[in-house]
Amino acid sequence: MANFSKSNVPQFSVDVYQNEFLPEGGREVNGIVTVTSTGGGTTGGIPLPGAAAAPGYGPGQAPSAAVVLMVDCSGSMDYPPTKMRNARDATAAAIDTLREGTRFSVVAGTHVAKDVYPGNGQLAVADARTKAQAKEALRKLSAGGGTAIGTWLRLTDRLLGAADVDIRHGILLTDGRNEHEAPEDLRAALDSCAGRFTCDARGVGTDWEVKEVTSIASALLGTADIVADPAGLAADFTQMMENAMGKEVADVALRLWTPVGVEILFVKQVAPTVEDLTGRRTEAPPRAGDYPTGSWGDESRDYHVCVLVPEAGIGQEMLAARVSLILPDPSGAGAPQVLSQGLVRAVWTDDMVASTSINPQVAHYTGQAELAQVIQQGLDARKSGDFDGATAKLGRAVQLASASGNQDTAKLLSKVVDVVDAATGTVRLKAKVAEADEMTLETRSTKTVRVKK
Repeated sequence: MANFSKSNVPQFSVDVYQNEFLPEGGREVNGIVTVTSTGGGTTGGIPLPGAAAAPGYGPGQAPSAAVVLMVDCSGSMDYPPTKMRNARDATAAAIDTLREGTRFSVVAGTHVAKDVYPGNGQLAVADARTKAQAKEALRKLSAGGGTAIGTWLRLTDRLLGAADVDIRHGILLTDGRNEHEAPEDLRAALDSCAGRFTCDARGVGTDWEVKEVTSIASALLGTADIVADPAGLAADFTQMMENAMGKEVADVALRLWTPVGVEILFVKQVAPTVEDLTGRRTEAPPRAGDYPTGSWGDESRDYHVCVLVPEAGIGQEMLAARVSLILPDPSGAGAPQVLSQGLVRAVWTDDMVASTSINPQVAHYTGQAELAQVIQQGLDARKSGDFDGATAKLGRAVQLASASGNQDTAKLLSKVVDVVDAATGTVRLKAKVAEADEMTLETRSTKTVRVKK
């Protein structure tokens, strides 16, 4: 397991943004929790204000890591033949990006999963020799067979699970639908792998199912994206591997403690993407629950916490929730380490201006969550032939993207609808939409922009 006795960073800080004032009888309390991890051995162990150091690594040291690259080798990867070639080149580029000493493996995925390098059911240790051997093994990959992604994930789990490392990560590439196993088999594999490793998933071309790829990334706390042109795979794989090599601490959880009488309505990650964590709670008695956040490098993420408090009279106040960032004891025997924490408060007032003011962060991310939802609803309506419903939902999406300054999403929407008036959300559905454009919008619909401070 991870050795957390070393003295360096990263440092974590928690900031809570909210309007704590409620009118008489008011019960719903919202807070945006910004979690920032910084340092990674560069700050000399000096904590930020309000921050605590995660168990870290000494000067010149990096966390131990293991990565498995899952490459789709099903028959469709030969159509066109450049797809398989680009997949091999991209995987080779990712291997070149591996930090020396990182444990790694390459899995060829069809209707079965095969460990093609190092091929002995174990992981290789990255150095010049093993990287060259892995790239030689890649050259022998050919397309043929079906697609059963659950088997790829289970083999990856076995390989990573045997490694005594701090960070476990998977990278998965597919170009087709998961047609050679039942949906419940993939779901069972994801349930089995959740919390054991993180995984980035990529769909190449336009013959794969967006909801399958995004569900893999969602369940395994990774990223999902489309690479419509296979020529873009190498750059994307290199960036993914650089991000994986930048992770410094794993298994971080957001712990939410609430007093008696407080009901949790939801807990969502809202930046850099929208991810509902409410159903992933594991109890941490007394009166607390943990929500998984996965692995962290130098980065910042925002979470929206919404709770229902008991009614109280004017002038009363209470702690509505305590949000802590925690790291389990690697031995499993001791108490988890609290990396940082923040408080969500409720204060009842008869000042109407104070109690009706909406915090800018809460308003912004409520809009971003709605934006992700109406894009999905609009695209689903379009596919089902409900063009009026699609126009209304995608029009609302254009309005929200414009108001929040989410220019990337606005550009993607403009390839699916003709925008008449962004401010009012007046749009017309385009008669013809490139499949890649529609899939890109769906895949990236949950990406958000940070609130302007």
